[in-house]
Amino acid sequence: MTDSIMSKAATMEIPINSNGDTGTLPEDDSLEQDLQQVMVSGPNLNETSIVSGGYGGTAEGIIPTSSIKGPAVRYNAEFNKRIPVTGLGSNMHHSSSSSSMAADDATRGVAVEKLETMKKWGLNTYKCTKQMISERFGRGSRTVDLELEAQIEVLRDTKRKYENVLRLARALTTHFYNMVQTQHALGDTFADLSQKSPELRDEFGYNAETQKLLCKNGETLLGAVNFFVSSINTLVNKTMEDTLMTIKMYESARLEFDAYRSDLEELSLGPKDAVAMARIDAAQEQYQVQKDKYEHLRSDVIIKLKFLEENKVKVMHKQLLLFHNAISAYFAGNQQQLEQTLKQFNIKLRPPGADKPSWLEEQ
Repeated sequence: MTDSIMSKAATMEIPINSNGDTGTLPEDDSLEQDLQQVMVSGPNLNETSIVSGGYGGTAEGIIPTSSIKGPAVRYNAEFNKRIPVTGLGSNMHHSSSSSSMAADDATRGVAVEKLETMKKWGLNTYKCTKQMISERFGRGSRTVDLELEAQIEVLRDTKRKYENVLRLARALTTHFYNMVQTQHALGDTFADLSQKSPELRDEFGYNAETQKLLCKNGETLLGAVNFFVSSINTLVNKTMEDTLMTIKMYESARLEFDAYRSDLEELSLGPKDAVAMARIDAAQEQYQVQKDKYEHLRSDVIIKLKFLEENKVKVMHKQLLLFHNAISAYFAGNQQQLEQTLKQFNIKLRPPGADKPSWLEEQ
């Protein structure tokens, strides 16, 4: 009974007015100051404990406040009120976890997409390899366009022959360039000897002038031959090569088309249950896609072969005429006709030393 009264007295010693201010204790003014100090700079609520019972309570009645679940609060020392604190930490944790989950989903989606791509590529490669082996051993059938295949073979043979012409023309250019440089050096030597040998001045002078004239005509012929080589190189390594690249794509599409066609034929000969019909429908769809691709590339090859033939005839007619006229004029010693040939084909010779950069460009 006494303990109950003392506990009650201990808990009712602090009167609070209606406005929240603590009342005055006339019998002990220092008690109010101590209580205010405790309320302002007291211990952390998470580290304190609640004691059940009076001042003489046992340790078994101690309950840590950290185990109490509920919204966090802070105390206002002036008004002695509890103010709830919003859970900013929990919101930030939830936001970070949401962004992490979104990133994981995106990464997983990319991985699944790559896996599907690799799966399709592997299946397509397997079917094409199987078709290629079957054709090589004579067990499988292939789609053949005899007219188009003949045109493709003619193009490949023509390209090989034009590559040989290009190789020989480059060799001629190299040898003729060396000859022109030799004539130039020989002409300079004859001119120097004509100055130092008075008794042979006229003879050395004639030969020096002849070599200089041959050197000039040789440089003009080199301009024509270089133009011929450049045009043949463009025709062989660009125009023809572009057509052959399209032909390679066409042949690859033909192989894929035959592979999916053979696959569809095998499925059509099998059972006709629900699962088999679903596979047949999927194979039919893939077959149609490959057929459209094959026909589109076949049309491209036919068009390119036609334009290539027209372009080849036009280019070679001009280049062969240039080569003939330039060679004939040079070996006939007709300098005027040689220069006229270059003007006819709009060939401009570079002046000597044009390949060297100017002193401004070297800076």
